[in-house]
Amino acid sequence: MVRGRLSARAYRRITVVALAMLAVIVVTGALVRLTGSGLGCVDWPACNEERFIDVSSTHGAIEQINRLFTGVVAVSVILAILGSLIRVRRRRDLTRLSIGLVLGVLAQVVIGGIVVLTGLHPLWNMAHFLVSMILVSMGMMLVIRAGEPDDRPRREATSPTTRRWCQGIAIAATVAIVTGTVVTATGPHAGDEDAPRLGFELGSVARIHGISVVITLVMTLLLVARLRRGPVAEWRVLRTPIETFLGLGLLQGTVGYVQYFSGVPVGLVALHIALATAIMISVVHLVASTRPVERLGTDHATEDPNDVRMDRASATVS
Repeated sequence: MVRGRLSARAYRRITVVALAMLAVIVVTGALVRLTGSGLGCVDWPACNEERFIDVSSTHGAIEQINRLFTGVVAVSVILAILGSLIRVRRRRDLTRLSIGLVLGVLAQVVIGGIVVLTGLHPLWNMAHFLVSMILVSMGMMLVIRAGEPDDRPRREATSPTTRRWCQGIAIAATVAIVTGTVVTATGPHAGDEDAPRLGFELGSVARIHGISVVITLVMTLLLVARLRRGPVAEWRVLRTPIETFLGLGLLQGTVGYVQYFSGVPVGLVALHIALATAIMISVVHLVASTRPVERLGTDHATEDPNDVRMDRASATVS
């Protein structure tokens, strides 16, 4: 902190916490469904007609804990907004992203209520998860942007062709995640034994999902081969994000096949969802790593001249 303002390093810690909370609630929400607690509370925002909070049953307690954790997530993204406003050298890109997170969390609250009021309709459940993936992606982008120097990112640009390859992989990964939600909405873990399901044949949608995963992995391997034959600078820029994404993708594919052929056990499904969240984070990191070197927008009107001199002095020392 500098005279009541937040350092760039401290603000980045806030963004990391916000991202962690956005990722954790994906898993806790999945556990609500996997434990059959989706209708532990049959009303919204109250738990039921008699009580606003009701933990008299195990299912009700699990659902209530997840709802309360939404409050923790909301606080973390609100802090990201407030931190962006008092950060040393305020930046509009950070404020816009953090505002987007708050709006997304509010949307999730509404969608969560609709999920309950529609008796866990699979399409609304799918929307709930997919919006979570968007929020996790935005949270990761906020972390990345918050870690970049205010004057210019210290990153070498990749070629336009490599950038398009990475964007193609991101699209393929997104298709794999969407088809995965269709499998989930067709499968046995609906959140309640009486919840409606999509009327597809499980084996068919699982095969489509599996094909989309294979396509994503093959594209990634082809890009790795291309990078290893290309300029050393590009491989140096992308090696960590692409190896992370590929490793998570291979692990996710393995878990997916094991869970399918072992009867879709709850533990493996939970792991599969956690890995899907990690993959979304890693693919954002991959695409962001290809962004060209550029100056970042800074709200100079809010800068203190002493803070600017301090930043320059720090840069000189480093």
